[in-house]
Amino acid sequence: MFKKHACYLSICLLVAPLVATAEDAVVELPSPVQLALAQLSSVCPGLAGKVDAPGERRLQLFYQQQGNVELWSDSVRRSALHAQLQLLADDGLDPAHYPLPVDAATGNVLCTDIGTSQQYLQALQDLHYGRLQQARFEPLWHSQPPTRDPEAEVLAIAGVGLQDMVKGFDQARPGAELYRSLRKAYAAQRQQPLPHWGPIAEGPLLRPGMNDARVSELAKRLFSGGYLSSIPAGLSGKYTGSLVSAVKQFQQSHSLQADGVIGPGTVTELNVSPAVRREQLRINLERFRWLAQDLEPEGVLVNVAAAQLSFYQGGVPVWQTRLQVGRAERQTPLLKSRITRLTLNPTWTIPPTILREDKLPAIRLNPEYLRQQNLQVLDSAGNPLSPDKVDWSRPGNILLRQGAGPRNPLGRIVLRFPNPYSVYLHDTPSQPLFSKGPRAFSSGCVRVEEPLHLRDLLVSPAERTRTDELIATGLTHEFRLAAPVPVLLGYWTVQVDSQGALLYAPDIYGRDPALFKAMGSVL
Repeated sequence: MFKKHACYLSICLLVAPLVATAEDAVVELPSPVQLALAQLSSVCPGLAGKVDAPGERRLQLFYQQQGNVELWSDSVRRSALHAQLQLLADDGLDPAHYPLPVDAATGNVLCTDIGTSQQYLQALQDLHYGRLQQARFEPLWHSQPPTRDPEAEVLAIAGVGLQDMVKGFDQARPGAELYRSLRKAYAAQRQQPLPHWGPIAEGPLLRPGMNDARVSELAKRLFSGGYLSSIPAGLSGKYTGSLVSAVKQFQQSHSLQADGVIGPGTVTELNVSPAVRREQLRINLERFRWLAQDLEPEGVLVNVAAAQLSFYQGGVPVWQTRLQVGRAERQTPLLKSRITRLTLNPTWTIPPTILREDKLPAIRLNPEYLRQQNLQVLDSAGNPLSPDKVDWSRPGNILLRQGAGPRNPLGRIVLRFPNPYSVYLHDTPSQPLFSKGPRAFSSGCVRVEEPLHLRDLLVSPAERTRTDELIATGLTHEFRLAAPVPVLLGYWTVQVDSQGALLYAPDIYGRDPALFKAMGSVL
C-alpha cells in the first residue's frame, strides 16, 4: 500500500505546475491515471517506448470512457483477460505478442494497469482488423472511402469486454462464416501432431492406366493426407482404381483440374509440406480479418486465387461459378466497388498493354489478322483509319476495336464497376478453359462461366426481360442497373467449403511466403 501511495505522490510532484494554487478558484484535480498518461515517458519510461502517438491517444480515450480509474486491480478481470489472450492461438495470433506486465517489471501499479490496457487494446485491434497492415502486403482499392472508425470500434468493443471478457473478444473476432469455419479448422489442426509425407518425384505425365515407379510413394502420400482409407495391397506400379479416384479428390480439393492426370501442377501441390499447409490456414485467417471489413451481406464476392465467384444474399452464398482470372504477369487487382451497369453485345477496345504486347506483333506477322479478328483501326479521337495508312512498325497513338459478335472476347455481356484498372466481369467464348485448374488465363479482367445467370441475380424481373430483348438485337447497348450491387475481389488460398472440408487454391501470384514471414511462421 505504501508503494502504491508513494507512486501517486511521485506523479503529483511531476505535474505540480498543472495544479492550481490555493488562491485560485477550486478546480477538479486530474486523477492519478490522467496524470500518468499525461507524463507517460517520465512516469512509465519502459512503456512509453512501446506506445506510439495513436496508441497513447487510444489509451487516453479508453480510460476517459471508463472514468479515469484503474481497470485491472481486480484479479478476476485480469485472469479473464489472460485466458482470452491464450485463446488467440486459435485465431492464428501468437499470445506471446501480448504479454501482461507485472508490478515488479513496471515499477508501479499505475504503469502495470496502463500496460495491461495497452496489450488489451492491441489484442482487440489485431483480432478485429488484422495484425499486419493489408495495404503493405495486398492493397485493396476502394471506389468509396471506408466509413468505419477503427478507433471508435475498438474502444466500444473494449468497453464490452471489461464487463464480459468472453463476449468482448468474440465481438472483436470477425463474424463472417469464412473466418469462423477456418478458425475452427485451424484450432483443431494445431492441437494435432503434424502428419508426415515424403515428396513425389518429378516425372513424365502420369495418366490413369499407366505404369510408373512413383505409384507406391503416391499411395503413401494420399493415405497420409487422408485421401485413401488404406494403402492398396499388392501395388504393382500400375496407376488405376482407388488411387485414381483419390487423386481426383485431391485435385478437386486443391482447385486443380480433377481429371486424375498427374502433371507438374498436381505434383507441386502434393509436395507442399504438412507444416506449410497448416501455416496456410493461419495466414488466411489474417486475410479474412482484412476481408471482414469489406464483406457485405448482399453482393458478389470473388476469390481471385481460386478463380471462383460467390453471390451472397442475407450473408449466405446462394450461388457459385467458375472464373478465369489474370495471369501472374497481368494480375487481377484486388478492389471493392459496385456493379453499376451492363454492356450488352459489347465491342472491345483493346487495352494499351495488350495492343503493344499481343496485337501489334500478330498484325506485323499476318496482314490479314485485322480482318480475321474483325478489328477496326481508330485514331486517338475514335475516328476510323484505313489500315493501309498506318505504319505498323511505328503505329503511333491508335486504337483497335473489335466489333460485337461471337468472336468478341467479351462475349454477350460485360458487368462494369468503377475502378482505376479498367477491369470488369465479362462473358467469354473461351468456355473450355473453365474446366482447367488453376484458371489464370486473362490479362487482368475476370471471365465468368455463367454471366447471364449472374445477371439474373443482379436485376429485377423487368430488367431481365429488357436486357434479354436488347441482347437479341445484336447491337451494343449500355444498361444502367436500378440498384448497384457490391462487388469485392479478394485473394485467399484456403477456406472451408459447404461440406466442412478444406478447399485449397494454388498461390497463383506467389503471395503466401511474404505473409508466412511477416506473421512469424517457423517452417
